[in-house]
Amino acid sequence: MGVHLRNDIFSYQRETEQEGEINNCVLVVERFLHCDPQQAVNLVNDLLTSRLYQFENTAVIELPPLFEEYGLSLTERENVVRYVKGLQDWQSGGHEWHMRSSRYMNKGSNDSQEHMLLGGPTGLGTVAARLGLAPRSLRLRVRSHTHTPYRRVGPTKLPEFYMPYPIRINPNLEASRRNTIEWARRMGMLDSIPGVPGLGLWNERRLVAFDIPLCASAIHPDAAPSELDISSGWLTWGTYADDYFPLMYGHTRDVAGAKLFIARLSLFMPVDDSTPTPVPLNAVECGLAGLWTRTSAPMSPNARRQFRRAVDDMLQSWLWELANHIENRVPDPVDYIEMRRRTFGSDMIMALAQLSLGDEVPADIFATRPMQGLAKSAQDYACLTNDIFSYQKEIEFEGELHNCVLVVERFLDCGKEQAVDVVRDLMSTRMQQFEHVVATELQALFDEFGVDEKTRGRLNGYVALLQLYMSGILHWHRKSGRYPESALLNSPAPGRLFHGIRGLGTSAARIGSLVGAKKMNDWRPGL
Repeated sequence: MGVHLRNDIFSYQRETEQEGEINNCVLVVERFLHCDPQQAVNLVNDLLTSRLYQFENTAVIELPPLFEEYGLSLTERENVVRYVKGLQDWQSGGHEWHMRSSRYMNKGSNDSQEHMLLGGPTGLGTVAARLGLAPRSLRLRVRSHTHTPYRRVGPTKLPEFYMPYPIRINPNLEASRRNTIEWARRMGMLDSIPGVPGLGLWNERRLVAFDIPLCASAIHPDAAPSELDISSGWLTWGTYADDYFPLMYGHTRDVAGAKLFIARLSLFMPVDDSTPTPVPLNAVECGLAGLWTRTSAPMSPNARRQFRRAVDDMLQSWLWELANHIENRVPDPVDYIEMRRRTFGSDMIMALAQLSLGDEVPADIFATRPMQGLAKSAQDYACLTNDIFSYQKEIEFEGELHNCVLVVERFLDCGKEQAVDVVRDLMSTRMQQFEHVVATELQALFDEFGVDEKTRGRLNGYVALLQLYMSGILHWHRKSGRYPESALLNSPAPGRLFHGIRGLGTSAARIGSLVGAKKMNDWRPGL
């Protein structure tokens, strides 16, 4: 992405004034944030700088332990380092060419070129310094690592949300509510955590207040009773596992233990029925084992692999969140949006929706740009919905770093209210992108692939499921008892790190420091 952002900065004047081009990040930022071109250029350069910092962080911080984990030989390590050096040269070489080439000589660029040719820092991550922006770029780097957790932010004033699709509720909701609580109890989700007597993630009262089956019933309003129970089960399991993971590994920063925990969960999702599975050791494993058996029974081997990959992606994303917490690092904006789809469990939910169509729909259709655009727009809308509703819960009560409102605050150096408005506007544009694809690209795609009427009906049904997904997620957040400040203050968890989930398949409450806490019954949350 750094290569493309750099080109957009240098080519902005040429493309907008001479070529009538509209596909330029500077222009996108200018229109989205209603700012002047220079402000937009500065912000795109900040984003470019942020991407280079992300590159450096990956190369310097993440690669060495990865070498050890996979036991790479010295030659293999050298080959990886050479590859990284090639990517670095791509960045610096591209910048050098843009500075020297007569193709992009905008006003004032000669001065910048002279400054660059007279000397200055060279090498990985020095693009911003070469452009004379070192002080600001340094602030960007430092700011991402200086977040103070648990700061008082107060309740979030919810904005008006753009939602063109209506809500429908499954008539089997009440039965699924009862069945889900009973299932969670059988799986051990309402029990104390093994090894931590008296400490439980959930109790029945809190699970009732979460009302996760309401979300499932709005996403799948036409599901049969057994199908709705499975959907409610997956959403419940995902949120519980997302709480359990940081409790056991977040406070201790036990990366090795966390990776073993994630790897073991994959063993409970066999593609072949003849493959044995381990004996479940905790509520997370017990819940996954039962859900996988119920869900995968009618699936083909290919469908099982597809669904397991979606679940694995969500589980692996928790390791990314854990790494950021260890570094106290607010994620890069682009990195955050891309990973948020995974941490929210969006791919898992999309896979369930896609699997409902059966194997008759060619996989190539789902890989096309219009279909991918629909799925990602819907995922982003749902993820950002959660980030707005859960902002106080995550920032003030959980010490969370992974929230788009916080990411925007840090990147734009603005207050909460402005950041909420930016995230709301981003939700609206993602919805409008969804509508645009449905109105102008979908039928043309069907014609291009020669899709028959039966398959068209299935694909249109998939689009309808995505619409229900977005409207259902918003409806659930409005109705759930999880987000009001009164509910947060009445949480039974000891310490500033509260128990509880922050969203369906999202990053978990950071409650690891609760292990070993004493006098839990006497504790009251600080304000």
